Amino acid sequence: MTDNSIVWGVIGCGDVVEVKSGPGFQKCDNSKLLAVMRRNKDLAEDFAKRHNVPLWYDDADQLLANPEINAVYIATPPSTHLEYALKALDAGKHVYVEKPMVLSNAEAEELIKAVDKSNTKLVVAHYRRFLPMYKQVKNLIDTDAIGAIKFVDLRFLQPFDFNSKATWRLDKDVSGGGYFHDIAPHQIDLMYHFFGAYNAAKGIAVNQSKINNVDDTVNGIISFENGIQFRGLWSFAIPKGLQEDRCVIYGENGTIEFSFYEEQVFLKSKIMERTFGFKNPTDIQRPMIQETVNYFLEKRSNPCPVEDGALVTRLIEEFTK
Repeated sequence: MTDNSIVWGVIGCGDVVEVKSGPGFQKCDNSKLLAVMRRNKDLAEDFAKRHNVPLWYDDADQLLANPEINAVYIATPPSTHLEYALKALDAGKHVYVEKPMVLSNAEAEELIKAVDKSNTKLVVAHYRRFLPMYKQVKNLIDTDAIGAIKFVDLRFLQPFDFNSKATWRLDKDVSGGGYFHDIAPHQIDLMYHFFGAYNAAKGIAVNQSKINNVDDTVNGIISFENGIQFRGLWSFAIPKGLQEDRCVIYGENGTIEFSFYEEQVFLKSKIMERTFGFKNPTDIQRPMIQETVNYFLEKRSNPCPVEDGALVTRLIEEFTK
């Protein structure tokens, strides 16, 4: 470990780490992936050998005790995020934690206090902030490409089996409450990233289909402090053929439209109509990981602080309580 490098340990090396994030720790500047941990030691060893990671563990405490590691990526299901984040901070490690950051407002407050008392740093993995597509959306907003923003309409409608790897996501005690708690944090974070603080939020969550034991339909509204209004509808029990993934930002001079699983942004204004195309990296978290490394090395401000993760947690509770 040196003062100008971040040496990572990963707690939880499942599907997300396999492609979306894991390679980023090895490709980013001033970053090295030294160790991974999974409760199944055979799976941890398999991951490590396939990805040329020197060390593997089946005990998080052993990983945290390694003095060479100065930063930890927590990629376990949400129910253990707080536990591992507190342990990592206590061990003097920087923390990069998956979304949703924690399961509740109470957990968020506990984590904020721990970060404040710690000499190390924490970043929430809202990686979409640094993808070129969303940077373009923010630039269009900030440069008044459609004039003053009035309101936003988000619709994310999917059949109940749209994610074949659901497993823990449909266990409320583990995920917090179903697909919404897995998908919506990124989307809600982007709204905050685009439009700033809010002063009111309300929502309704119901289990319409009764297919699972978690709410499958969520309706939420936000009033931002700058007057912008947001309306979001999420359904994870829509009949096949009626799927929709669409977010439209309405301004006084036009619209900005995009979907969360495509790579295009559509600008329609009084002056022009234009389509922006993008190609995300396969290891899609790499831009965010690089910004996180830079922050840990004191080269930039926090790309997504614990307070932002807490704000997303509060909005999720407002929408689903």
